[in-house]
Amino acid sequence: MSGEKPPVEHCKGVNGLDKVVLREVKGSSAEVYLYGGQVTSWKNDHGEELLFVSSKAIFKPPKPIRGGIPICFPQFSNNGPLEQHGFARNRFWSIDTDPPPFPTNSSNKAFVDLILKTSEEDLKIWPTGNPVNIHYEFRLRVTLGPGGDLMLISRIRNTNNDGKPFSFTFAYHTYFSVSDISEVRVEGLETLDYLDNLEEKQRFTEQGDAITFESEVDKIYLSTPTKIAILDHEKKRTFVLRKDGLPDAVVWNPWDKKAKAMADFGDDEYKHMLCVEAAAIEKPITLKPGEEWKGRLELSAVPSSYCSGQLDPQRVLQG
Repeated sequence: MSGEKPPVEHCKGVNGLDKVVLREVKGSSAEVYLYGGQVTSWKNDHGEELLFVSSKAIFKPPKPIRGGIPICFPQFSNNGPLEQHGFARNRFWSIDTDPPPFPTNSSNKAFVDLILKTSEEDLKIWPTGNPVNIHYEFRLRVTLGPGGDLMLISRIRNTNNDGKPFSFTFAYHTYFSVSDISEVRVEGLETLDYLDNLEEKQRFTEQGDAITFESEVDKIYLSTPTKIAILDHEKKRTFVLRKDGLPDAVVWNPWDKKAKAMADFGDDEYKHMLCVEAAAIEKPITLKPGEEWKGRLELSAVPSSYCSGQLDPQRVLQG
């Protein structure tokens, strides 16, 4: 068809930053910025945006981009000596011209391979106060599937030649777009233990049937299942998050006071977003030289089913 847009397009984004647009033949799309290796858009075949990016997001290095799917590496949050959420989200990634084979369906043409390698800047700050140099290769494949599903596969390798291991924590800091946070439920984390970041990381056990939202939430759920559902009652939409290699799950919404305190976040935008993040936090990942870790995240958006007037995620979670 003449005029049909390619499945992969390299172009310029906000402030002239390089980005890659992925398109699927039925109309879904995704955008990935080389700055941060960050997915900033994921639209369904109706053109509806499924990820939240703040209207006040700063697409200007060295500031991180508020929204989409920032990658937290080699440190989650402030759990260590580095800047919050590590430095991968503040680095310029490169197109990986020689990627290793990925277990991706070969019929998927809409994908991009990115790579981030140790920089001189990294060596100055990681690890803090330790003379041991850390060398790594971080390969990321972002794929838009035939049904509009979005998949991110990260492969991190220790390339030290001095025999030294290194450890890191990690998260896909996914910002989902929701119609009204008070009408959202998260299923799949019931009865699990979590660390509450609002209570000095004290450990608690989740009560109740589902997670709902009426105030600030910042929790790290431990030993979570490979599938989590986010139900948006008003939009009659369910996000399904599938993950491998990522035992933890972070649930975060800043609510009103914290939203007002963030310069790159609108005062009322907390009502229209929810972060549910596939992560490896409680037990840091340690790699010996030559070893590789892999973490996979797959996102899909499906119409919600109803049962007795309530959103019924069981079909999704068991499917």
